[in-house]
Amino acid sequence: MGSWSAWILPGLVAVTLVVALRRRVAVYDEFVAGAMDGVRLGLRLIPLIIGIYVAVGLFRESGALAWVAGQAAPFLAAVGFPAEILPLMLIRPFSNAAAMGVIADLLAQHGPDSFIGFLASVMQGSSETTFYVAALYLGSVGIRRSLHAVHLCLLGDLAGYLAALWVTGLLFLL
Repeated sequence: MGSWSAWILPGLVAVTLVVALRRRVAVYDEFVAGAMDGVRLGLRLIPLIIGIYVAVGLFRESGALAWVAGQAAPFLAAVGFPAEILPLMLIRPFSNAAAMGVIADLLAQHGPDSFIGFLASVMQGSSETTFYVAALYLGSVGIRRSLHAVHLCLLGDLAGYLAALWVTGLLFLL
């Protein structure tokens, strides 16, 4: 016999079906209509997602990412920020998969128990794939101009990066 948590999802499905049947909802028809809406939404979002992946791939493979990191390294070192982390900070708002590749490189190069390895791991959890999420959420409802949403989300990412640096510095030095 498993734990009670294994019954949460089946229980929610059962409750939903019972409530729908009591309200005389055509459950299967509603399910099919929802699935059709999901397919339409997926088809609308595919070009947005492909565009993000192509842009990230071009930025990384062209050497532009390494160039930007190299240019910013002296400034970052002057303020106590490890320049090796900059590629992660630049890629993370676009793609989680590319960010994981950067983290894998950092962990292979510096080790998982190093300050840079620990910081990269904390930063990954302290930020979001802002452009991917904006494309997904805003694109799913047809919003073309996001006003200040992306700017504020990027500010949130920056706050997450700075908090990760601060917390990692505190914990790593203990």
